[in-house]
Amino acid sequence: MTSQRVYSDEEWGLLVGLPQSVMMAAILAEIDSANRTVTESSAGLDAIAAGRDSGSTLVRDVALELFTRLGDPETGELPPTLELGSRAIDPRDVLDRARAATDLLAAKAGPGEAAAYRHWLVGIADQVVNAAKSGGFLGIGGSWVSESERRFVDELSAVLND
Repeated sequence: MTSQRVYSDEEWGLLVGLPQSVMMAAILAEIDSANRTVTESSAGLDAIAAGRDSGSTLVRDVALELFTRLGDPETGELPPTLELGSRAIDPRDVLDRARAATDLLAAKAGPGEAAAYRHWLVGIADQVVNAAKSGGFLGIGGSWVSESERRFVDELSAVLND
């Protein structure tokens, strides 16, 4: 992988781990039913997988590495199992790591590659929060994006675009 050579193992681990952390933080931004959480998880995995077709070498390399680690559902491997009751992902930590990734990319990646990676991360979060309605009862009412979900996406976008 061409992109990986530019980064230390720790730096590469940050870049590869961040998309899944963003997905999980976006899922956990609002406590939903198990069905909605599964829908959001599927949307997040699809958004991550879309990175494999990116015009950005960095995004493509990160997505390919991530699916090598997680397993690729398109080849019959099981997707990662989510702990639905877990709050193990701290959104503040995810935002701090996003800030560190932004600084890393500013130092080591070209502007186009850095922008593509940042855009991809925001796209992952946005696709997750728009995947299923939050709130409501028996599918009636609720909103597509809750206040807490929108806040997470907005904060992520602000951190990545500072």
